[in-house]
Amino acid sequence: MLLRVPIKHCKNCGTAVVYRIPDDGDTRERAVCPACHTVHYENPLNVVGTIPVLGDRVLLCKRNIEPRWGKWTLPAGFMELNETTAQGAARETDEEAGAQYELEGLFAVMSVVRVGQVHLFYRARLLSDKFDPGHETIEARLFTEEEIPWDEIAFRTVREALTRYFEDRRRGSFDRVHTLDIV
Repeated sequence: MLLRVPIKHCKNCGTAVVYRIPDDGDTRERAVCPACHTVHYENPLNVVGTIPVLGDRVLLCKRNIEPRWGKWTLPAGFMELNETTAQGAARETDEEAGAQYELEGLFAVMSVVRVGQVHLFYRARLLSDKFDPGHETIEARLFTEEEIPWDEIAFRTVREALTRYFEDRRRGSFDRVHTLDIV
């Protein structure tokens, strides 16, 4: 079950909201403002990132922020308003790794139900082995599959994306988008 702080006040007028099924045909209980009648919807957050690859090595970033400080991850983060998923993945790769790369196709879409997130990973072809990581990254480093510190991976979605990436590489094809529900 998703644990979020409930909405208490209307974002439009500041009145205390009530939780009820709106009168618009909706079937779920929502935060509704009794004064201005605004219905406040709570929707999943999108996390976007890349699987950057140079030859047989994948780029991982060691986190300099919580949660999971000091653990390894793919360059990824929350999508911002006014950007596409691909633009967000590119921005996060720039911010966290400072990598030069060419963005390739969508690789995986993972619904992480318990935290209300959807993670989208794109493949990326690195153009250089030089990195200039930002403040959220302690270290950006290339790993072969055998060198990856699997016990130090920050998030299950990263582990799942990497596992499927290496399986596809062994298969010799990246002809599908992986979908996964993590409950």
